Amino acid sequence: MAIKFLGKFLAAVSPLAKMLSAAAALFVVLAAQLPAQAEPFNIVGFGDSLMAGYELGPGEGFTDRLQAALRERGHEVTVANAGVSGDTTSGGLSRLDWSVPDGTDLVILELGANDMLRGVAPASTEKNLEEIITRLKARDIRILLVGMYAAPNLGPDYQQAFNSIYPRLAEKHELPLVPFFLEGVAGNASLQLADGMHPNAQGIDLMVKNVLPEVELLLQGDKPNM
Repeated sequence: MAIKFLGKFLAAVSPLAKMLSAAAALFVVLAAQLPAQAEPFNIVGFGDSLMAGYELGPGEGFTDRLQAALRERGHEVTVANAGVSGDTTSGGLSRLDWSVPDGTDLVILELGANDMLRGVAPASTEKNLEEIITRLKARDIRILLVGMYAAPNLGPDYQQAFNSIYPRLAEKHELPLVPFFLEGVAGNASLQLADGMHPNAQGIDLMVKNVLPEVELLLQGDKPNM
């Protein structure tokens, strides 16, 4: 009796099992045809107070405004703020590994202004920047180099030595370069804070506009570095 019942049970269940198996196979096929969910492109803004958003409100800093601009243009990105006010190239070098986490696709490298303001020898600034670049490239992280100009009161010799750092490094390491982070902002009181050195929110928007084309170029192609 039990054997007969078991036979009837299996006969009833068998079609259902076949249907479930067919449904599972169809699900696998359909899932394979769906586009893969793209991972966000992870950018780190690595710099000093100009990157950190000195005395600006929430959402007004460079990294926040750059992230918003890129997302408005359809890019799936995150832009982390690794700016430290007062930082020099030597300070940046010492904190590089923990400030730029694994999984970073692009670093916007903006350091050197405080070296210049402190009168650090340009050769030392260049050496530190080159070491940062070398270590980032070894991790297959793309780099956008952002430059700075020396203040005129430091004299023509210092100006020439300092201003040539960024183009020389960009050429040597085949990096895209934004020659002057404060282009259009420096010397324009309406785009600066009261200290006459740091950008206000409107100044940040102009800086983002200046950098945006270079960043978008670096978003293209495969994620591993060149």
